[in-house]
Amino acid sequence: MSDEGQRSPLLILFLVVLIDMIGFTLVIPFLTYFVQDLAEADGFVDMASRDWWVGIVLASYTLGQFLFTPLLGALSDRVGRRPILMFGLVSNTIFLISFGLASALWMAIAVRFLAGAGNGNIAVTRAYIGDISTREQLPGRMGMIGASFGLGFMIGPFVGGVLTDPANAFGGPFDTEWWAAHPYFLPCLTAGLLSAISFLLAIRMLPESLPPEKRGEKSEEEKGLKVVLRNLVSVRDLSPNVRRLVLVNATFLLAFTMMHATFILFTAMPIEDGGLGYDERMNGYIFAYVGLMGVIVQGGLIRPLSKRFDVRQLMIVGIILTSIGLGWIPYLEPTPLAIGLLAMTFIAAGNGLFQPSQSTMITTEARTMGLDLGRVMGAQEGFGALSRIIGPVLAAFIWSATVEGTGIWTYHTVFRIAGLIAILGLLIQWGIKPTETYHSESE
Repeated sequence: MSDEGQRSPLLILFLVVLIDMIGFTLVIPFLTYFVQDLAEADGFVDMASRDWWVGIVLASYTLGQFLFTPLLGALSDRVGRRPILMFGLVSNTIFLISFGLASALWMAIAVRFLAGAGNGNIAVTRAYIGDISTREQLPGRMGMIGASFGLGFMIGPFVGGVLTDPANAFGGPFDTEWWAAHPYFLPCLTAGLLSAISFLLAIRMLPESLPPEKRGEKSEEEKGLKVVLRNLVSVRDLSPNVRRLVLVNATFLLAFTMMHATFILFTAMPIEDGGLGYDERMNGYIFAYVGLMGVIVQGGLIRPLSKRFDVRQLMIVGIILTSIGLGWIPYLEPTPLAIGLLAMTFIAAGNGLFQPSQSTMITTEARTMGLDLGRVMGAQEGFGALSRIIGPVLAAFIWSATVEGTGIWTYHTVFRIAGLIAILGLLIQWGIKPTETYHSESE
């Protein structure tokens, strides 16, 4: 396929990943409020038992992806990338819309799990790009996927916050009893329609990337879930430095996802109880700001910084900034808003420095030690997925156990623990004895 002929598929792939991220992050501003409403309707009226379910619903999506993405990836090797991408878009459309109509906790959990299980588009998109790209083209095209991640994280929360509760926010045609009873349906419907549009574009403009002669080849990936378990176990066969880098990444993600699960639980608390009294719209603005900061750091600052500083130093700074931001959260006041944005800047900038720096370090170390890069990244993805599952559940448990406590065991506790877990990642990283100086591959 010529460069000219590849432009349309690349554009569609960009849209697929962008819409995936918009659909995933669009629920962030209102999911906490939605789950709280469902929990109260199911009889969980006290704060501790009610808020526990927020972590369960968040983790259900990642659990679905963890269990089924290897199967979808293996299936794409057998039948081609295009059918699996189409299936993911249809799954997105159905389950995003269905989530907005959930009327009970079990339904919300089931729909989010099925949404994660049916959506292997990120992994299959990477495989598609690998099919159509030369070695020289690959870094830039993978960077395009990274850019769509950042844009999705910026757009999704903003849209989710703005479109929540249209009966009160917009009135007019939305000023009905039905819309008042379904305040979270419009953002879910919007995300579903975006996915449907992406599906229609893909039907028209996305060709198959995997030639028939390369399909159906036997591989370890065909074992489905077994490959996930193999990736987890294989970490013991890696070099000490690579093992530490895998654990640093898992620890960092654990702390980061703990914040995701409980940040809005804190900001939604009434001011008189120590929270910020934010609504869905305000939280949407905050997370959109976090996404914007991530785009600025990863899209604009990381390249010049990595040319000037060793990426190991950048990773250390990223962990420190994130841990400070996490521990700072429960001490924020409703005003001035600038102080709250500064804390979120620490978290966003820290994450923006950590992710590409850690990726550079583990890639360089794996190549230096002659390790199979696929196995290394498989181990890292496996442990990272576990962190994204455990983080929300652990955070929700700690929050529920301490939110109504006194003394040192209060709603501050979960953020302090998240900050300490990030610091633990720093201690693990500190023990790395580099085999060579780590430089950015962009040099």
